[in-house]
Amino acid sequence: MACATTSWSEEQPCVEPAEVPCDICTGTQQKAVKSCLMCSASFCQTHLEPHLRVAGLKKHRLVEPMDRLEDRMCKKHERLLELFCRTEQVCVCLLCTVTDHKSHPVVPLKKEYEVKKARLGKRGAEVPQKIQERKQKIKVIKDTVKLSNKDADREIAHGGQVFTALIGCVEKGRDDFNQTVKENLKSTVKRSEDLIKELEQEIKDLTNRSSKVKRLSHTEDHLHFLQAFRSLKDPPPTRDWTTVEVRPPSYVGTLRRSLDQLEETLNMEMKKCDAELKRVQKYEVDVTLDPDTAHSQLILSEDGKQVHDGGVRKKVPRNPKRFTWDTCVLTRQSFSSGRFYFEVQVKDNTDWWLGVARESIDRKGGTWGTPETGNWTLWYSMAGLVFRDNPSVRLPLRAELQKVGVFVDYDEGLVSFYDVEARVHIYSATGCTFTEPLYPFLYVGNINSAPLIISPVNQTD
Repeated sequence: MACATTSWSEEQPCVEPAEVPCDICTGTQQKAVKSCLMCSASFCQTHLEPHLRVAGLKKHRLVEPMDRLEDRMCKKHERLLELFCRTEQVCVCLLCTVTDHKSHPVVPLKKEYEVKKARLGKRGAEVPQKIQERKQKIKVIKDTVKLSNKDADREIAHGGQVFTALIGCVEKGRDDFNQTVKENLKSTVKRSEDLIKELEQEIKDLTNRSSKVKRLSHTEDHLHFLQAFRSLKDPPPTRDWTTVEVRPPSYVGTLRRSLDQLEETLNMEMKKCDAELKRVQKYEVDVTLDPDTAHSQLILSEDGKQVHDGGVRKKVPRNPKRFTWDTCVLTRQSFSSGRFYFEVQVKDNTDWWLGVARESIDRKGGTWGTPETGNWTLWYSMAGLVFRDNPSVRLPLRAELQKVGVFVDYDEGLVSFYDVEARVHIYSATGCTFTEPLYPFLYVGNINSAPLIISPVNQTD
């Protein structure tokens, strides 16, 4: 915009976007050269002239031009806000420092501005990194889902083959059982039919002889009677039917034998799991419990292999590694790569957790341990057996567990649990993301229960 041509403004520039306009000018505003803190206004060179000439105005405090001057003034003291109170984090004037903000640490606005700007710059620099971290997390989660889908498809395919084979065995066992029963029934029916046929023939023969005897007994002709009597044959031999009987077929043992055959097939499938357990047992590690992590209520054996709940909190040294809420304990040893396996005897213990935990697990608060919070554990209680997750996975329990095996493949993100005595697989958490050292983890939840015992692997079990 071109400046208006006047006798007093021809040599003064118009206001640029970054400049402060004069509050007195009408029409085309000129650039302010000073702001008056007493008048709360900004003046161009022309309108500033009275402040340079009039005695009363000369006492006013002039500063470099400021826009929104009224917002820069202390509402209470009507003085420029030129200091910053670090206690209350507000801008103050000089008089505020001897009244409401007395004894508070204050610094010039410029100094606090530089501090805050540096902090803001740091935060601004952190934002792209955080965005990148979150994008990476999304990728990890998607990769986990993709891997989980592959694992699920593989397990479904494998399980389908096993169950198809088992269904085939069951159907064959059923057909063989039915065939055996039918053959036994057929044999009984055939024998019965043969006996009935023999009985009917004897009845026919006896009936014929009876008729002949009856006719002969009524004749009065002596010659004919004697001649016919000579020709009358001896009665045909007959069976002593008092000892003959037909018993219904016995099926005792038939079903049992069929089930035994089916059990043999099942045992063959179980041996496959046994082979899997033997494979992972080769990765056995020797671990001992760390007393520096144990809750003050827990009692550890001298060799660090057993733990039980003593029921009373003991005086123990303060330690940031110690669990203070839940009665948990970690081992001294941790693992950051590769594969490892250990076994824990849980016999006669009615409330326990067992598995692995990452190093940064919360040790001071009562948290529901899940993979999300850094726990991969089984939980056994009177309510049953579950894998702790959100939501938890309820698992079948065919008999009381005696000993549990835990296998971890750190690089593959796998945690598997085994019933050692039954030689069967219990559960596997797949697609896990491990970024920290993992520690074997134990929890004892009942003071009246037997201890949990880290046991050596016995591959002849």
